[in-house]
Amino acid sequence: MSAGTAPALEKTPQRNFPRQSITVPVDLIALRSGVPENLPGRCIDISEVGVGAVVPAEMLVGQSVTVELRLPNFGVPVRARARVRYQSRLRCGLEFVGLPAEQREMIRYWVHLRGSRPLDSGRRNDGPAKTGAPSVAAPLAVRPRRRIRVGRRGFYVLIAFILALSGFGCWQWQRSWNEFEKRLRISEEGLRVSPEIIEKRILTKVEPTYPEAARAAGTEGVVVLDAVIAPDGSVKRLRSVSGPDLLVQSATEAVQSWKFEPYVERYGGTAVEVETTVAVEFRLH
Repeated sequence: MSAGTAPALEKTPQRNFPRQSITVPVDLIALRSGVPENLPGRCIDISEVGVGAVVPAEMLVGQSVTVELRLPNFGVPVRARARVRYQSRLRCGLEFVGLPAEQREMIRYWVHLRGSRPLDSGRRNDGPAKTGAPSVAAPLAVRPRRRIRVGRRGFYVLIAFILALSGFGCWQWQRSWNEFEKRLRISEEGLRVSPEIIEKRILTKVEPTYPEAARAAGTEGVVVLDAVIAPDGSVKRLRSVSGPDLLVQSATEAVQSWKFEPYVERYGGTAVEVETTVAVEFRLH
């Protein structure tokens, strides 16, 4: 087995981005037979191009997954698509795919803050150098490491990203709440009631007169009107939505005289103004 795995290790490209050790939970979502499956695991190292994780599940090289984790002391989670690059027992390497610039900047900033001595880039540290090879270890020891500098612009981008995500969460919550209130609140136009419900509450219905001009022209069809029904059941306001022009006036005059059973609010127990849609059909035969 060792003879078969050695070439694969030699072909593994060196990492050009600093990475840091980290121990945080990570959630992976992978498709299993077309069904999303949540795979909890533990993140063990991270860089701006990918993560190393321990996942108690079989992963296929090249498989696409969704990764979610939280960096310590950062309230904004890292969410990204990734591709499985390798798996050895329970440990796997995940490469980010299409990571947004803001999240990349956030990871880079966190790695920089974590320490100026990241993990070795792709080489294993097997202990002190052997006695016979001091000339190889010495240059590596004195070679200056490249330091990651986060400029003022990058810092501002990171702060803006954090604020934007926080604001987006609040905006989504506020939008959902507003939609909920919109369905329950009685606005100036009244509570919206479906045509099926309002049709059952008609007490007096006057049939429209077929206009002679429309009859002579052979015009027929359906006129749709937006209607506002007052608390006493009378028609307060009408607005044409669609239908043949020759038939709209006659339909409007007929519906204007209709009478409805007052719509009573479920919780307040009082009659309220409602808005609905009324359809009037004209047929020659």
